[in-house]
Amino acid sequence: MAASALAAGLGPLRLGPSRGLRGRAVPRGPSAHGRGLPAPVVLGRSATACSRTEAPGSDLYCVELLRKRDYEGYLCCLLLPAEARSSAFALRAFNVELAQVKDSISQKTIGQMRMQFWKKAVEDIYSDSPPHQPVAIELWKEKNLDDKAYRNIKELETYAENTQSSLLYLTLEVLGVRDLHADHAASHIGKAQGIVTCLRATPYHISRRKVFLPMDICMLHSVSQEDFLRKNQDKNLRDVIYDIASQGHLHLKHARSFQKSVPVKAFPAFLLTVALDDYLEKIQRVDFDVFHPRLQQKNTLLALHLYIRSWKKRY
Repeated sequence: MAASALAAGLGPLRLGPSRGLRGRAVPRGPSAHGRGLPAPVVLGRSATACSRTEAPGSDLYCVELLRKRDYEGYLCCLLLPAEARSSAFALRAFNVELAQVKDSISQKTIGQMRMQFWKKAVEDIYSDSPPHQPVAIELWKEKNLDDKAYRNIKELETYAENTQSSLLYLTLEVLGVRDLHADHAASHIGKAQGIVTCLRATPYHISRRKVFLPMDICMLHSVSQEDFLRKNQDKNLRDVIYDIASQGHLHLKHARSFQKSVPVKAFPAFLLTVALDDYLEKIQRVDFDVFHPRLQQKNTLLALHLYIRSWKKRY
């Protein structure tokens, strides 16, 4: 109901010509300390100006795709300023389309063909001849289609930087924010989101007999992939989850250390921290049992909590 109330007052969404995204270098964020984990890696970002034609119903398609596949991102987009909302919906919808490639294919070559389609779509967009696809917008990353576990926490953080942090960088561009401290915060929040996403998806991956948790932390606690596949409940498995979750919490803490220096205009881009806090608090309450059913339950008060955080102008 809360989400419906938010959406009702926002008016129709329209995907007009996208804004030019000018490149800017992103500095290394503050190092992550604790438990001997590697420091986060922050990569640069750049994009070129582009224009695109509007397909009938493409705006509603993006909104509906996000509502079904990324509900938390959907709620956060609703709270963005009106002038930035439609672009943010398009960016996140594109992210969903790429994320679905890996889970919807049985052969890697098929996934590569789909990724090639998106690469070609972006090239066509820059040539002012976009394909007839409702989520055809700028591509900023190469999706990893290999079913391999992350070798270490740094590799997971790098992947999160290239995906989740990049999405936040683009959202800042949409909001017209070009600020060093905002970039630092976005880098850490993106890494935290990548880590939380990895944890949240673990039960699903296990159901497909896949484990993507960082191998270095598993080895540190003498836990094998087979232990996770068997859903063992011993302390060592919980210690693995504790270490990974702690790294996510640490990134959120680093992001908030910039809060007094980040322009208020950038805060809407970081509202997803509400959902990240919610998951990290829930997994702590179940003693870091990543398979606990409570972790898969949707927080019915999430929309309210997002609105309150937005009203307080905090992240």
